[in-house]
Amino acid sequence: MITNTISGLLTPFFAVWQRTKVSRYWRQCQRLYTFQPIYRTCGKLLAIELLTAVHHPATPGTPLSPEHYFAALGLRQRLAIIHEQLNLLQQWQAMFIRHRLMVSINIDGKALQALQRHPAMQRQISVMPYLRFELVEQADNAINEPLRQIPGAERLWLDDFGSGLANFSAVSNWRYQHIKIARELFTLLKQNEEGIQLFFTLVRLMSQHSDGVIVEGVETEQEWLLVQRSGAFAAQGYYLRRPAYFDQLKTLPMLFIAP
Repeated sequence: MITNTISGLLTPFFAVWQRTKVSRYWRQCQRLYTFQPIYRTCGKLLAIELLTAVHHPATPGTPLSPEHYFAALGLRQRLAIIHEQLNLLQQWQAMFIRHRLMVSINIDGKALQALQRHPAMQRQISVMPYLRFELVEQADNAINEPLRQIPGAERLWLDDFGSGLANFSAVSNWRYQHIKIARELFTLLKQNEEGIQLFFTLVRLMSQHSDGVIVEGVETEQEWLLVQRSGAFAAQGYYLRRPAYFDQLKTLPMLFIAP
């Protein structure tokens, strides 16, 4: 009985110790930025998405989940990373403006709201007309104010529609500039003719609620041709180009030509 009592008293301590250990692990992780292009279905380069690769110094060759990494960080740390990303993108600003390219970075609803309270970052964003934010969750459920009251909300894209994070309620609450259909949903629907017809219908519907649909996860020529038939505005995926380091940005083709 005494042993059980001691064990019960120590349980909260061990829980806090475990959370601290996990938090320390993620804070020790290091980031490396890459990009992946987004091409219009006519082949013209539309934008690039900034991607974050994460690894722990103890296992530098083992990639970690960026989603788990950002979920483990506090709001202040996430904002510091956004600032870091903005600084990186500004180094390539002349190229983005010259080629009229958009650049998207991921942001969650709470970080989007907190960003409004940072005048210095707001001033930085104001001189980056090419910048776009991809909402990685339903922002209307993650913040305390309507999107229409957030400065710059016209820059927002809805990320990963159909992944479980973004759904029809997110679409109906705000007109995003672009809506990205999640790779998982595209992979599911392309399996048979019935699913393909549903995919076409979904693209048409989402196009009515945005300036155009971007399909993620295009990995083969057949999928590229399918996306072109669907009426989608643009696509992203390994068939078009795998993620690359920023030192390769200058050689990025402005027009995608199928191999």
